[in-house]
Amino acid sequence: MTAFSATLSDRSTALSDRLQDPRLFRQYAYINGKWTHGEGGREEAVTNPATGDVLGHIPVLEDTQITAAVDAAEAAFAGWRALRADERSDILQAWYDLIRANSEDLATIMTLEQGKSIGDSRGEVQYGASFVRWFAEEGKRTYGNTIPSHMPNAALGSIKEPIGIAAMITPWNFPLAMITRKAAAALAAGCPIIIKPSNETPFSALALAELGERAGIPAGILNVVLGEPPAVSKVLCAEPRIRALSFTGSTRVGELLMAQSASTVKRLSMELGGNAPFIVGPDMDPTEAAEAAVAAKYQTSGQDCLAANRILVHESIHDAFVEAFKVSMSALTVGNGLQEGIDLGPLIHANAVEKAQSIVDDAVAMGATLHQSSQPPVAGENFFMPVVLTNITREMKVWREESFSPVAGILPYSTDEEAIELANDTEYGLASYLFTHDLRRIWKIMRALEFGLVSVNSVKMTGAPVPFGGVKESGLGREGGSTGIDEYMETKFFCLGGMESVSGS
Repeated sequence: MTAFSATLSDRSTALSDRLQDPRLFRQYAYINGKWTHGEGGREEAVTNPATGDVLGHIPVLEDTQITAAVDAAEAAFAGWRALRADERSDILQAWYDLIRANSEDLATIMTLEQGKSIGDSRGEVQYGASFVRWFAEEGKRTYGNTIPSHMPNAALGSIKEPIGIAAMITPWNFPLAMITRKAAAALAAGCPIIIKPSNETPFSALALAELGERAGIPAGILNVVLGEPPAVSKVLCAEPRIRALSFTGSTRVGELLMAQSASTVKRLSMELGGNAPFIVGPDMDPTEAAEAAVAAKYQTSGQDCLAANRILVHESIHDAFVEAFKVSMSALTVGNGLQEGIDLGPLIHANAVEKAQSIVDDAVAMGATLHQSSQPPVAGENFFMPVVLTNITREMKVWREESFSPVAGILPYSTDEEAIELANDTEYGLASYLFTHDLRRIWKIMRALEFGLVSVNSVKMTGAPVPFGGVKESGLGREGGSTGIDEYMETKFFCLGGMESVSGS
């Protein structure tokens, strides 16, 4: 064992001791089937956002090591794409089984590095695993087409083939599911992958790599690289052998990645920012609707691209809704996510807390009314207690910006047309919610909403069968569903000329 790895091993005791299988806690990059430290010896600490304790360290790779991952993926590509679809499916199914079998350890790792409640982490592990199972099956259904020929003595058709090496840059708010939703689709399509997880939450990705190796994913097919995000992204975007890039994160970063990828004309799929409206019709029970809105707003402590940021309530039930919302919000328990019964954990870091406070301060300074939770503040610099703002206006940050925090804003409206106009008043177009029992109103508003996802009378809307993605500045492409695998495949047309017509006897 090298001195470097011995040092890392000494510092890993606290986290690994919490796991049934300590081998799932890895503090290395994973390239070409090998656990790798940085050539320059640089490393970065990963902390628990609830306590500030150092969980472990990750290496900061050099550019040459990122290129080595591309080399490994290129060398392994031919063998992986040559496997039959059912053979790749068997490997993915084994990966799924291992994720399920180790779900409690994976949830523990996630809560420690991300901060979300252990219940939410358990749910994410099952959610993330579902994509592996889905694409294990979907990979066997990448059908081509037979095209009726418009030319004599010719046979026309199309087949689908893997696009090539796919790079994936994933966020810290869903550190496991955002990987499996992308990785399983690409692997099922026959593509090797290079994953760059967030530096805040790398250990979930590395645990997935460990389980992938056990499942039989060949060396070079699944790689996890770590390092300074701008430097790693620059290499991945500029590398011509990488033919697809999938990113989940902010619109600002997505725009940068698009610009950096232009010179190599990559296939891009991007799930970017959101600013979801939550529309409550006049026929709804205010308490029922408020409880749903609280669930939609404060999931993952509000650090969710699907979180309901702008809550639009019909004026006839507005006041009753606000009172019910405050009661439901105050019932949420904030604390360390490792404790059972916690609803909201900490925000990911101090910058997120600062942004949340700036949104509140801006709104109050411009005339909004602040309503706070009745729970006493939780000790810890990254905790932010849930709040709701009323009397908001469109000029406030709470309306214009994606807060990514437990800060909600409520605004009354008078007509369906006004609700539609208010909901669409954003550059984003990812998720939206509508609560009403009037079928005509449902159809009218659902069709008019400029969002890729519309959930009617339900807070939960995502899952493996769902084509997930946004419009406008919320992204490109779709993940999950029957179309998710297409992000990693090319349609190849063929024309077989000189075909003699066959006459029957």
